[in-house]
Amino acid sequence: MKILITGICGFVGSTIARRIKETHDDIALVGLDNLSRAGSELNRPRVTTLCDSFVHGDLRASEDLDSLPAVDWVIDAAAIPSVLAGTDGHASSRQLVNHNLTGTLNLLEYCRRTNAGLILLSTSRVYSIAPLSQLNLIPSLNRYEIDSDHKLPAGVSVEGISESFSTLPPVSLYGATKICSETMAMEYSHTFGFPLRINRCGVLAGAGQFGRADQGIFSFWIHSHLARRPLRYIGCGGTGYQVRDCLHPNDLADLITKQIAAGPNSEKPILNNVSGGITSSMSLCQLTDWCDTQFGNHQVTASCDVRPFDLPWIVLDSALARNTWQWSPRYNLNSILDEIADFARRNPHWLDIAS
Repeated sequence: MKILITGICGFVGSTIARRIKETHDDIALVGLDNLSRAGSELNRPRVTTLCDSFVHGDLRASEDLDSLPAVDWVIDAAAIPSVLAGTDGHASSRQLVNHNLTGTLNLLEYCRRTNAGLILLSTSRVYSIAPLSQLNLIPSLNRYEIDSDHKLPAGVSVEGISESFSTLPPVSLYGATKICSETMAMEYSHTFGFPLRINRCGVLAGAGQFGRADQGIFSFWIHSHLARRPLRYIGCGGTGYQVRDCLHPNDLADLITKQIAAGPNSEKPILNNVSGGITSSMSLCQLTDWCDTQFGNHQVTASCDVRPFDLPWIVLDSALARNTWQWSPRYNLNSILDEIADFARRNPHWLDIAS
C-alpha cells in the first residue's frame, strides 16, 4: 500500500508518518510539503528517510500535484491551522483561503484522477461560535465546567461537543475554510466514488510541536514558562479558565490506520470527532499550575484584551470514533505534558525556531 501525506514536514504530518512506519513496515510513504512553515525544514531530513519519495511542492499549485505518483490513500495534514488566520496581523484572508480551500480542491482533483481515498484532517473550530459562547459555564478548580443544571443545546453534553452540534456561521474565517473543505470533499467522494474519512480534531499536542500563542497552545505555554518568557491570560476576564482538550498525533495516526484498513467500502461513519475528550482537557490556569510544579513559579499576567473568535470551553466528545472504530487514545494528558516538558528542557531555544 502507498500513502501520500501532505504537509509531511509539519508537526502533525511528520508524527503521523513516523507512527505509520513504526507500526506498518509494508506501507510506502510519499511526502509533500512546501516548507513554508517556520521550523519545517528541520523535519525534512527525518521525513525523507521515512518516504519512498519526497516532493517539495505546494497544494495551491495544481501542477505540483501532476508529477505525484498514484497512491491508495491521501492523508491531508497541510493547512494554516490558526483560528486567527486571515485576521489583522495573522496572514491575509486571501492566503488563508488559498492554503486551506484551494489546496483542498486541488487535492480532491488528484484523488478524482487517481481514485485515491482521502483522510481529511479538520478541526473543532467548524462548530458555531454563537451557541458555544452562550454555554452555561461555572468556575470550578481553576477552570470552567459545563453547568449541567441548565438545559444544554443539542449536540453538547458534559462529555463535550458531538458531531451533531451546529456548524452554522460564524465559525471564523479559518473554520469556514475547513467546513467548506469538508463539504467539497463529501461532494467529490459521492460524485466520483473514492473513499473519504473526515476527522475533526481538538488540539493536537506533543514533543517537537512548533507552538505559538494562536495555535499549539499546550506546547507554546510549556516552552514559554520554562524559558521565563512573558505569558498572558487573554479573554475570560483574564482568569485563564478557558478549557481545551488535547490529543497526541500518534493516537490520531492509530485511528487513521484503522480507517484505512477498513477498506474503501466501509460503511462506518465518514465524519468523526477525534480528541482526548474531557479527561484530557485543561485550562490555561491549570496548565500554569502544572508548569509551576515542574519548573518553579512564573508569573502570568491578566489581560482584558479580547481576541476574535476566542471561546471559553471547547472539548470534543469523540464517543462515535471510540465506539465505531474500537479506538481510544493511549496518551493521557499528563503523559503528553511530560513529553513536551522533557523536549523543552532539551531544546531551550525551540520558541526562537518556531516564531
